Amino acid sequence: MTTPEALIAHVAPITEFLAQADWTDSDALAQALEARFPAAKQSALSQMLLAGRDAGWLTPKRATDTLTFGRVAKPGPATHGHSLDAVDMSGAGAAHTHPNGEVSFCVATEGDPRFCGHPAGWVAVAPGSRHIPEVTGGRMVIVYFLPEGAMVWG
Repeated sequence: MTTPEALIAHVAPITEFLAQADWTDSDALAQALEARFPAAKQSALSQMLLAGRDAGWLTPKRATDTLTFGRVAKPGPATHGHSLDAVDMSGAGAAHTHPNGEVSFCVATEGDPRFCGHPAGWVAVAPGSRHIPEVTGGRMVIVYFLPEGAMVWG
């Protein structure tokens, strides 16, 4: 059975990598993640995310009819200073800013979805970026890593 603790342990190599990565160039960071942790080889992570969603602990809070979300872990030693959050979404979410950046791992669950124009896999946004997250063309489960858990809504 997949648990939040098992997911946190599973992503520890990713959060360790992120703790030492240069976040200033989001495209380079996404490419570095893909080189180190190829999305096509992340079936265990994808399965854990879907199992957590289906069990109700990954995204237990409802924002809209098309978006549920949850926080798996606050920033701390086990996550190398990153929060671990997740959404199950189609359509648009709420506008927000990433003071320290954001890295997302996106899993397609319906259709041929795009997260802010990106297909399933790794997506990174630079520190200080602001956006309205949106999944078009289907549905995704997304786990995202926030340095120090930093996010400003609005």
